[in-house]
Amino acid sequence: MKNVFIDTNILMDIFSNREPFVKMSLKIYILGNQKQIQLYTSSNTITTLHYLLKKYIDEEKIRMALEQVLENIQIIPVDANIIRKSLKSNHKDFEDAIQIISAQSIHNMDCIITRDLKDYKNSEIKVFTPDEFLSKIK
Repeated sequence: MKNVFIDTNILMDIFSNREPFVKMSLKIYILGNQKQIQLYTSSNTITTLHYLLKKYIDEEKIRMALEQVLENIQIIPVDANIIRKSLKSNHKDFEDAIQIISAQSIHNMDCIITRDLKDYKNSEIKVFTPDEFLSKIK
């Protein structure tokens, strides 16, 4: 698996140091930093991450964290086409629909990694928890 879409909750685990999830999420992030896999996320993740991190860390540190994300993860722009497809999709959660459709916009996307499997059950792309993903690439 080379092309990996990571959901917002994976980055939240890392940057807010959420136990017990941070360890596995960080391993995946490091694999991306080491160029063993190519990480992707949507542009929506960046704005959502900023909003959520305000509860945990100050603005300067948030911006530094987001700069790091931009250096290490390919950002898929959420455009009108992705929004239209998400609105017409069968996915119940609109935000997750945007994530799934964003991931589908990349040719050869191998999987999505999230801790929210129930909202991704109708994804056309394979979906794994961080633990499941790490056990498959060993």
